[in-house]
Amino acid sequence: MPQDSTTNGRPSIESLRGGATRAIISADLDQKTELAQETARRWFSRTLSLRSPLDPPLPDRPGRPDRPELVPPKNMEKRSLHTLKGRIALLHALAHIELNAVDLALDIVARFTTQGVPHSFFDGWMQVAFEEAKHFRMIRDRLRALGADYGDLPAHDGLWQAAHSTRNDLTARLAVVPLILEARGLDVTPVLQAKMRETGDNESADILDVIYNDEKGHVAVGAKWFRFLCARDRKDPAATFRELVRVNFRGPLKAPFNDVARAEAGLTPSFYRSLVSVSQS
Repeated sequence: MPQDSTTNGRPSIESLRGGATRAIISADLDQKTELAQETARRWFSRTLSLRSPLDPPLPDRPGRPDRPELVPPKNMEKRSLHTLKGRIALLHALAHIELNAVDLALDIVARFTTQGVPHSFFDGWMQVAFEEAKHFRMIRDRLRALGADYGDLPAHDGLWQAAHSTRNDLTARLAVVPLILEARGLDVTPVLQAKMRETGDNESADILDVIYNDEKGHVAVGAKWFRFLCARDRKDPAATFRELVRVNFRGPLKAPFNDVARAEAGLTPSFYRSLVSVSQS
């Protein structure tokens, strides 16, 4: 990999693809989130080209600090939210999800800049990247306020593995990441918010409220462009979604679903209801 070009000690941003890639590569999480947001700002101000010959190659894996230790999902310990350790464990898991979401949004931009999609496609995903970086920082700040930090507990690698399996197919990536993984957040976050408030942890619940409202928009971006690609290829979106999930997603689709929030984001039950028994068989 070529050496990073830098400006004042920070990686320079030559293009949209270059800025997104440099953010993915960065193992410094403050730098990663800063690069993600700065690339988004410069793209929105239309001061960046889409690509540059100076762009670094995309890595197979995003940059990460030495911690947390990555373990199989089945080895993740479950704790009660009615204890401080339990709330820290939940927030740590959410921080890990949001960190992966930053890299996933950046990857869909950097990886697919050669696809024949409008520039507004990249507008949507850089907005997602900007907000996921905000979410990670908010949760990390809350962890620190509770006497912990990101990296203190183990985490699992399932989110990035799901993205890696769809690296060569934009339609499949949209099906798996925003329309399964992010949509799952719409299902579980209201319950977690309520439990946090029950314990008196209103600060954490308020953060989850911000994330929940932003995530509706993220699922909507995914649904919009999934439908766009299906229409361009003259394919039925719900049927195509089901086909892609069966091929590219290994885990089960778990009820209950937040049908109202999903529908508001453009993801109607015709997409996912019939997959519950299939994916669990």
